[in-house]
Amino acid sequence: MKIQFDLEKIQRYNQSGPRYTSYPTAVAFTPDFTQAQHKSHALDSNLPENTKPLSLYFHIPFCDTVCFYCACNKIATKDYSKAEAYLEYLYKEMKMQSELLDHSRKVEQLHWGGGTPTFLNHQQIRGLMAKTREYFNLLDDDSGDYSIEIDPRSVSKETIQVLRDVGFNRFSLGVQDVDDAVQKAVNRIQPIEETQAIIDACRENAAQSISVDLIYGLPLQTVEGFAKTLQTIIAISPDRISLFNYAHLPTLFKPQRRINEADLPGSQEKLDILQQSIAALVAANYDYIGMDHFAKPDDELSIAQREGKLHRSFQGYTTHSDCDLVAMGVSAISNINNSYSQNAKDLDAYYAGLDNNDLPIIRGYRLNEDDLIRREIIQQLSCQFELDFKPVEDKFGIQIKEYFASELEQLALMGGDDLLALQEDSIQITPKGRLLIRNICMVFDAYLKTQQSNQRFSKTI
Repeated sequence: MKIQFDLEKIQRYNQSGPRYTSYPTAVAFTPDFTQAQHKSHALDSNLPENTKPLSLYFHIPFCDTVCFYCACNKIATKDYSKAEAYLEYLYKEMKMQSELLDHSRKVEQLHWGGGTPTFLNHQQIRGLMAKTREYFNLLDDDSGDYSIEIDPRSVSKETIQVLRDVGFNRFSLGVQDVDDAVQKAVNRIQPIEETQAIIDACRENAAQSISVDLIYGLPLQTVEGFAKTLQTIIAISPDRISLFNYAHLPTLFKPQRRINEADLPGSQEKLDILQQSIAALVAANYDYIGMDHFAKPDDELSIAQREGKLHRSFQGYTTHSDCDLVAMGVSAISNINNSYSQNAKDLDAYYAGLDNNDLPIIRGYRLNEDDLIRREIIQQLSCQFELDFKPVEDKFGIQIKEYFASELEQLALMGGDDLLALQEDSIQITPKGRLLIRNICMVFDAYLKTQQSNQRFSKTI
């Protein structure tokens, strides 16, 4: 996808807003949504008119060190015995969830996130996947999207072999920056040789996709320094590169309080880093997928976007759109049969719920018809950078020009800024508008005004 960096437009539109890994976003979830409702939605998802393949997510919250920038739900510990107790509870939740779902439903997508999933040792990795195969219908070939987040500091070449043997075929590596001073400032010492060795191991084991995560806006980063980081990563040539904006929110995330704010690059320097990075990635023949993600033209994400089949979920961009997501572990969020449900965020509360033979669900949301319409539109815009009115109108029995009259008026103003082309029967996002796709999606968010009063989102750029 072509992309154009327009500094004046970015500065003018750069405001706080959701990343739309779901719609409505998680801040709309309510404790009124109970495990009984979750069970009802799950059971109904087995009906012939509702049934879909499954996507599974497992949250492994443990890390043996804390990266100061981290905003994930994690538990820093060097007590590896904690993983064994956690897995026993995870197995119990897995069994309870699996009993709600028809075993014939194939698992097309599986993801382990964290924390650091490779906090688990080899035996525990094998055990968790064996239990998953016991309770769910995993694919026996390599056709599924089975991915895992890896901290290269916590694995060996043997670990990659184990992960490949149990069924993983896509690997996402956290790097963030290769500069020694930046790594020290964020408490993540990771020599590039270590990262290269693990990427080599992934390739030696015929990984279908290798992704690298980078973050711009970290302490001590400069335009020149991050250019070197990016060139180093481009030379390694991963299939995908995620280029995240660091959101400094120390009041929400305690580890960030250990970052020296005086060392953070200013807003203009961050934009300069971003502009330079986009130019370097495009020159290296990476496609801009959207919202910080880049991929090679022959990667599945690029192909899916060209074919109009790209999807966005809690795990980011994916090629598997037509799945019910069953998420397990502390803080995990499921998306089943037009409902969301989230587990307890605290480990003790997560354990207590399961000890009581309850699913540890603390809140959730049931989508109404308006939510479904808006979710469809936000999905199309954020994944394809366009919206064809007719399929949405036919699916939901509406006329977009009437249903979204006020939203189209707002979009007309964005059209005047050359962010989009508002046509008779479609919306086309321009190269200038693609970096600001979150702002465009926000126009269709019915909950945003009330959410902004009690929740801080990251900046859209």
